[in-house]
Amino acid sequence: MKHTAKKAVKQPSTKTTTKLYHYKGCGLDNVWLKGGVNIVETPRGKAIQIENQKGLHKAIGHWLVHEKKNLTGKEFRFLRHEINLTQQYLAALLNTDVQNVGRWERDEGDKIPGPAQNIVRLLYEEKINDNRAICEPLARLAELDEQKTDEEEDIEMEAGPEGWSIAA
Repeated sequence: MKHTAKKAVKQPSTKTTTKLYHYKGCGLDNVWLKGGVNIVETPRGKAIQIENQKGLHKAIGHWLVHEKKNLTGKEFRFLRHEINLTQQYLAALLNTDVQNVGRWERDEGDKIPGPAQNIVRLLYEEKINDNRAICEPLARLAELDEQKTDEEEDIEMEAGPEGWSIAA
């Protein structure tokens, strides 16, 4: 019976920092962390480990949606990234050009319009709360906008026991 020696795996040493840490990993310049930051010794040197990064991003998003009056371009981009929307898809939902979304996120030109800020905030809240009440109607409106037609269509309405509806 052969015995093989197991190679000892050295666990990285961890040290929690008590200093404020300037967290830039979310793409924002104004986030400082108090606690929840560990300095980890790795084979390649020291590294920073953020505890519960998903929870941190959720807290940042909550602050941006509920406490911040006007979003900067980077904050707008942060919310868009957190809800996994492309610039192109968000532009379609907002009925604007994709170039506008890019300019807003780079803080070039005009400020982000209030309605665009409100929609991205609502979409963020919807995603966090696992609700589809806003995104689905917006997506349908974006589809209708793609079908642009200059022709005025007649619409036939029918009265019934449940009220008015589009005639069959």
